[in-house]
Amino acid sequence: MSAARHICHPARLLLGCALACTLLCSTQPAVARDGLGIFGSWAAFRDPAVPRCYAIAMAQPSPFARTFQPYAVIGTWPRRGARGQLHLRLSRRTAPQARVILRIGAQHFILVAGQADAWAADSSADAAIVAAMRSATAMTVSSRDDHGRPFGNTYDLAGAATAMDTATLACARL
Repeated sequence: MSAARHICHPARLLLGCALACTLLCSTQPAVARDGLGIFGSWAAFRDPAVPRCYAIAMAQPSPFARTFQPYAVIGTWPRRGARGQLHLRLSRRTAPQARVILRIGAQHFILVAGQADAWAADSSADAAIVAAMRSATAMTVSSRDDHGRPFGNTYDLAGAATAMDTATLACARL
């Protein structure tokens, strides 16, 4: 397979992000979401029915096995007073008690893990992660899967800051 196939076309990225958003919100009825724009490898959306706004990106392609399509979301929920919250969908289920580590530049963050999801431990960690994302070019989340094998997902951070700002501003109006 040529490297050219791995380059994300904006329309393909938007479609992928919309699919990831559908997966992210699958516990709720389908509602209209407003696409706010594509910024590098990130997209921003507003869901006024909840209300919530978020920046989202799919992980870079990988030759390794994946059980799930991994994606990263930075979300804002104005009614809950929540802003800049990280959610990562991992490419595999994690082993029980496995540590999930997010690396952004020289910084490392230990995340709280679900079966195939991870979050920052608290709002201070969310803020530190968002700040680190603004000054780095990539981030990688890694862990061990339920068979004990190491795995990781890497995200290009080009456009992340603009997508996060766009989502935050969109929710400021709700």
